[in-house]
Amino acid sequence: MFKNQKILAIIPARGGSKGVPGKNIKPAGGKPLIAWIIKAAKKSRYIDRLILSSDDSGIISVAKKYGCEVPFVRPSNLARDDSSASDVVLHALNEIPGYDYVMLLQPTSPLTITKDIDGCIESCINSKAKSTVSVTEPGKSPYWMFNMGSDNTLIPVHGQEYLNMRRQDLPLVYLPTGAIYMAEFDWFLIHMSFYTDSTKGYFIPIDRSLDIDSELDFKLFETIVK
Repeated sequence: MFKNQKILAIIPARGGSKGVPGKNIKPAGGKPLIAWIIKAAKKSRYIDRLILSSDDSGIISVAKKYGCEVPFVRPSNLARDDSSASDVVLHALNEIPGYDYVMLLQPTSPLTITKDIDGCIESCINSKAKSTVSVTEPGKSPYWMFNMGSDNTLIPVHGQEYLNMRRQDLPLVYLPTGAIYMAEFDWFLIHMSFYTDSTKGYFIPIDRSLDIDSELDFKLFETIVK
């Protein structure tokens, strides 16, 4: 608990990854990828219950081995390529009611540390935010990005005025890290999303914001761990 608010944390991990088959339990830095976020979450001072939502027996077995509770098997219709994180969270909330806040922790963000998790909880509850999402500063500014026309003509996304500005002078922007999402339990049941015009950001440094989605990302993570 934090300030008498009960917190349910969910780790979503389906078995049908196309980009990297078996991604969630693929060895990474000496242990299965999913083990990193389980370890960080279990050290939290505030999470009351940590659960896995998965359809895959292999992932379930690994999660249990590292101490994560698995109270149900996710239905197959919520484990397709087009299944949304919101649908997965809603299913879990209907299965396990009785909490004040819900937190989603992605296993593909293995550099997430307990300080990030507890800091997001403190920020969300202290600010009385309805939802909070972890963000970082992107490596490349969208103010220097282009669309490309049918004849390969470059069209500035945000107009010509920013193209000759120094990076330091560009407007600050923030990118969701994909690692941590938090919302009031009942509020999420109504809005069915972590994103509305009242969503707040919780900053995480870019060196802890790696989102693993490819074999190259795995190699980068291995390098960082070593």
